Amino acid sequence: MANYRCTVCNYIFDEEKEGIKFDDLPDNWRCPVCNSPKKTFIFLEKEVKEFKEGESTVSEVLVEQMVEWGIKYVFGLPGSTSLGVLDAVRKNKGMKYVQVRHEQTAAFMASAYGKLTGHPAACLTVAGPGATNLATGLFDASLDHSPVLVMTGMLRRQLIGPGSFQEIDQQSFFESMTVYNKVLMTEDQTTTLITNAIKHAILDKGVSHIGIPNDVQKLPYASKTVPFEGSFPNNAITQPMFLILQAAQAINNAERPVIISGFGAINQSENILELAEKITAPIVTTFRGKGVIDEDNELYVGSHGDIGSTAATELVLNSDLLIVIGSSFSDMTHLPEKKTVQIDIDPMMIGRQYPVEVGLYGNSAELVPQLIDLVRENKRVEYLEEIRKLKKEWLDLLNEEADDTKTPVRPQYIIKVLNEKIADDAIITLDIGEDCWWFGRNFWMKKTQTLLMSGYLASMGYGLPAAITAQLVNPERQVVCITGDGGFSMVMADFLTAVRNELPIKIFLFNNHQLGMIMQEQIVEKYPVWQTELYNPDFAAYARDCGGMGISVKTPEELPKAVDKALASEKSVIVDIETDPRRFI
Repeated sequence: MANYRCTVCNYIFDEEKEGIKFDDLPDNWRCPVCNSPKKTFIFLEKEVKEFKEGESTVSEVLVEQMVEWGIKYVFGLPGSTSLGVLDAVRKNKGMKYVQVRHEQTAAFMASAYGKLTGHPAACLTVAGPGATNLATGLFDASLDHSPVLVMTGMLRRQLIGPGSFQEIDQQSFFESMTVYNKVLMTEDQTTTLITNAIKHAILDKGVSHIGIPNDVQKLPYASKTVPFEGSFPNNAITQPMFLILQAAQAINNAERPVIISGFGAINQSENILELAEKITAPIVTTFRGKGVIDEDNELYVGSHGDIGSTAATELVLNSDLLIVIGSSFSDMTHLPEKKTVQIDIDPMMIGRQYPVEVGLYGNSAELVPQLIDLVRENKRVEYLEEIRKLKKEWLDLLNEEADDTKTPVRPQYIIKVLNEKIADDAIITLDIGEDCWWFGRNFWMKKTQTLLMSGYLASMGYGLPAAITAQLVNPERQVVCITGDGGFSMVMADFLTAVRNELPIKIFLFNNHQLGMIMQEQIVEKYPVWQTELYNPDFAAYARDCGGMGISVKTPEELPKAVDKALASEKSVIVDIETDPRRFI
């Protein structure tokens, strides 16, 4: 029998107490506390293991405690200062080790895992360069509030301090990117530090780091593992009724309300749609919030901000109330100062850009249903017609842009074909650059699709590692990576990791031989276009050399069949598409 944790509210489903296996629950079963769907639960070990003196090491106790608290994956590269922990991972059947070709990939993979599941995965690296190579991926996790556990090997305790080989001040190095950062100096700290690290990663939604000296890893140690149940608070946070009534009154008084959904509300699609339908309000998302509902729904009008639709921009501009749920008010989203009802689980987000009419600190899974019960039903016929008209005008523009006759293949046409052919439950990972811009603007997601991207850090190189993680965690789902030649070439060595692990990820590579976004920025700022040209290999041939499938697309006519062939393959695939970096030409 096992336990499963709701990653939204921390409710524990105990199979033994409930008298039924979690897998036997119907697919439409929901958390009894916060009403989140079954997919938000993650498996936890139930058995509590007790080590006997002399039978185990610090590393083995450390790893067993990680497994007990639901850490299933470790990403990294072997090295001399982390061999004790590495061997403990090897011995433990409850954990999978994934070897990568660069530590940056390991950190990106762990960050993607946290965004996908709400639970940490771990990175394991050596002292010095192994630790420093993690930085970009860990800052991605930190800025996007993704839980990650990091363990780095260190020199033996007696060598720390005088500037030994590969020695850096690792604790200081990790301080700015972590919510918890400690060095395990004695065996008696083992259980306390690892449980605190995982707890901080989950509750603070960030990166926890533990440095472990090489000699400490191998010390004999005995300890019971601490069970997960009883160690965490429940996150079903709500507000006093008078504040919820104030929010409902503000909504009832509005004539042109608009709902803004961010990534923080991504699991609340049904509640948000029910609220929108009851008050007849358009739904606008942030970029990371794409997919909160089926974007074909008549109330969805597009994203707001740099990749936003004209429909979303006009409706937000002319609104008299914004209902903002789970959005951080990024400067890329460009939400204007308006009368606002805001819901967020992070109290620091309330009124982040400007004071709001009503700020509700709490879990949207609790607060939105309460608002639905309290607001008046309002069927705004004229407003709904305006919403439909503006959305149709936007879709007509996108269809006009998707020209299937021009060569090189236009990015708008690539996105149109992918939109038509990608599975309704696909996991889509994005890199940063022109490909990301076109996807955000032109792709219309289903609520059953999942989007992974580097949000606040906006780091190139994220798409491939995120796709590898997504396919590891969801072997039954289609995983599609949309990337550019610049971003992919930064991490392309780890295509070998996908092939080695027999992961059938599908990479659609926008090959415009440019750092296209930077080229556009140079043009806008009236600089000459300089140093953005890329000298590329044959990416399709590279895929084949690695043991995967490689497909080249040169003309629009070749694209649909190439996409079909890639999606049908059981191999790791790169579809190298010759495209144009110039916009709207």
